[in-house]
Amino acid sequence: MQNSGFYRDLSSAKFWRSPMKKGPRTSATIMVLLFLLVAVWISSSWINSTTLAVSNERKQQMIVSTPQRNSAKRKIEVSLNCSLGNLTQTCPSNYPTTFGFTETDDGLSNVTCPDYFRWIHEDLKPFKSSGITRDMVERAKGTAHFRLVIVKGKVYVEKYKKSIQTRDVFTLWGILQLLRRYPGRLPDLELMFDCDDRPVIQSRSHRGPNAKAPPPLFRYCGDPWTLDIVFPDWSFWGWAEINIKPWENILKELKDGNNRIKWMKREPYAYWKGNPFVADTRKDLLKCNVSDKEDWNARLFIQDWIREYEQGYKQSDLASQCTYRYKIYIEGYAWSVSEKYILACDSPTLLVNTNFYDFFLRSMQPVHHYWPIRNDDKCRSLKFAVDWGNSHKQKAQAIGKAASDFIQEELKMEFVYDYMFHLLYEYAKLLRFEPKIPEGAMEICSETMACHSNGTEKKFMLESLVKSPSENSPCSLPPPYEPLVLGAFLRRKANSIRQVETWENNFYESLENGSKSKTS
Repeated sequence: MQNSGFYRDLSSAKFWRSPMKKGPRTSATIMVLLFLLVAVWISSSWINSTTLAVSNERKQQMIVSTPQRNSAKRKIEVSLNCSLGNLTQTCPSNYPTTFGFTETDDGLSNVTCPDYFRWIHEDLKPFKSSGITRDMVERAKGTAHFRLVIVKGKVYVEKYKKSIQTRDVFTLWGILQLLRRYPGRLPDLELMFDCDDRPVIQSRSHRGPNAKAPPPLFRYCGDPWTLDIVFPDWSFWGWAEINIKPWENILKELKDGNNRIKWMKREPYAYWKGNPFVADTRKDLLKCNVSDKEDWNARLFIQDWIREYEQGYKQSDLASQCTYRYKIYIEGYAWSVSEKYILACDSPTLLVNTNFYDFFLRSMQPVHHYWPIRNDDKCRSLKFAVDWGNSHKQKAQAIGKAASDFIQEELKMEFVYDYMFHLLYEYAKLLRFEPKIPEGAMEICSETMACHSNGTEKKFMLESLVKSPSENSPCSLPPPYEPLVLGAFLRRKANSIRQVETWENNFYESLENGSKSKTS
């Protein structure tokens, strides 16, 4: 293009003359003119190329310095402020409650929450028609450990009594992390929380036309006869007293632990390790241990937590306990925290039929996610389960993998937070009063809880600290179960359990008939 431009300029030059007869002077003149024209052309080309380079450089600078509409949002980090100025243990005056969050057009995520989120609607159903009044909340105070109030994104707590160990501490810590993850997203609310094991709001006390509406009480588990609202337990942020790490960290370790020993090379028995003295059903389980007289295919061990503490918890590493082909889950005084760690192992879980459930177990199916074990005939049921699994290895491995995949994919920490968010959000929508900060209540934040703590408690708080708000909205809450759909779901669970019991009965009947034929 530069050459063609040069010839166009040359053809219109004023000094152009028609060819003359060549002579010494004329030739010299022509040579000088050609030299000058070439020089001009080279100079022009250099200037143009330099100008183009400078122009391109400026364009690049503009691209770098100009914010792009579709570029990724800058991630905002909010560190823990434990400076000397915070020795009074008060929350920072400018503590952010809405920092860095930009909603999408509708505020909803295109990710649908796991199916167990539907139980949020079921847990709140007793309050749908009446709503939740202040009187109802006050009636839940009888067994509560604390009242939680959220007003304008800030958290206040009125404590009534100390919980077992640090259950209340890490439950409150988890709620604070939820607000750091989704700042400014929760409406004002007020609730009562009970940190003990067993649910207490009896449904039979709130039936009939003249019965009072039940008081809303949050806790870690429920059962078919109560109306307590089920909330994720404290151990998701760590169980300091027995050195169980926060869930986000230990979930990775459990996944790695599954890969250490292939399923076929694991001990072909059912394994359980725990404290049998918290419930009669666990004491009964110990009768199924191997002995000189009988082998029920179970290997059962008593966990001595005092010795574990003295020895640095070397024998209680959860990620190192997938060494048996089958693992037993049995409730304690109520539901047990151990449930999620056992299900995370890709050895099939032999789940002793339970009365209590946590927030996610209700969506897991027998024979698909776990193998049901009779509570009233544990030993024979365990023996049959292990024999069946060792005879149907591929099916047994599929059950273990289904549970492990469920825990890894549908119970990761982001979904735990989303469950908390939707439960509290839907609960707040039912309030028929304005939440207010009680006299004597304390404002809490991550600083007031973590800065003055020490040891394992502080270590776990720092490990589970949410350092920046989520760049995504919470997952989209699925709709409630239709009554017919829920009924069919529950019948399918019951039928699966009955099917296994029928297989067991047929198995032992055939053994008995075989032994009778030999003796006759």
